[in-house]
Amino acid sequence: MHPLISTETLAAALAGAVPPVVVDVRWRLGGPPGRQDYEVGHLPGAHYLDLDTDLSSAPGAGGRHPLPSAEHLQRVLRSVGVREGHPVVAYDTGDGSVAARLWWLLRWAGHTEAAVLDGGFAAWVAEGRPVTTEVPSAEAGDVVVRPGGMPVVDAEEAAALARDGVLLDARAPQRYRGEVEPVDPRAGHIPGALNAPSSGHVDGGGRWLGPAALAERFREIGVRPGARVGAYCGSGVTASSVVLALEVAGVTGVDRPAELYAGSWSHWCVDPARPVATGDGVEGGGESERS
Repeated sequence: MHPLISTETLAAALAGAVPPVVVDVRWRLGGPPGRQDYEVGHLPGAHYLDLDTDLSSAPGAGGRHPLPSAEHLQRVLRSVGVREGHPVVAYDTGDGSVAARLWWLLRWAGHTEAAVLDGGFAAWVAEGRPVTTEVPSAEAGDVVVRPGGMPVVDAEEAAALARDGVLLDARAPQRYRGEVEPVDPRAGHIPGALNAPSSGHVDGGGRWLGPAALAERFREIGVRPGARVGAYCGSGVTASSVVLALEVAGVTGVDRPAELYAGSWSHWCVDPARPVATGDGVEGGGESERS
């Protein structure tokens, strides 16, 4: 299944005899809770899953949004009716950066029939497509979570990627450069990482760029043919959209996906022994410090 699905294709699938499972994962850093948006209106048949409680473990040593356990994820997915081999479509407010987390988790779990709605809820509504406040019931799913479908790296492996391969930082440029840090205790980035803001994957209307445009973007950022590629962000969520964008671009194939540093900056920066770079990084000669 292609990692992106258009509003037209999803609408046709929902009208079919066996519609996909649709999951609303709207979420905002700092709130208010995305469930409030879901209760005001959502796609017909969509279930809601919460990033903090359903798609992550409790924050702690592993970062702000550690990966959920296989047991927890299987229980959550079955609760919204995910079945073996059956398509699942995730959507968020617009740019897909949060929906990509569910896409990535499904792929990590071995469930390849997963996609993100291109343009998200905003595109669906802008086209005058139906929304509802009805909360659907779901037959229990039978999906079996088999971790390992997508590669994950720890802090040491992420540092090696930044040194010997390509490590992409999905955060906004100001956070990458260390000019601001609204959430975590230290500002900056992993030395050697290159900035690839997740907002750059989409156009002004929130639709994903095409494969050629994404491939050119990653080439300009510094992704080299044949190099190992990894991604991180603040807490491992929006980095999933970098993995998705790389796949759409054809930079990495399904047999060699980009690697995710799941703990991301929220895990890296809490260890004072780990170095922190500021400024424009490798290209701009940013400085490193240990604190």
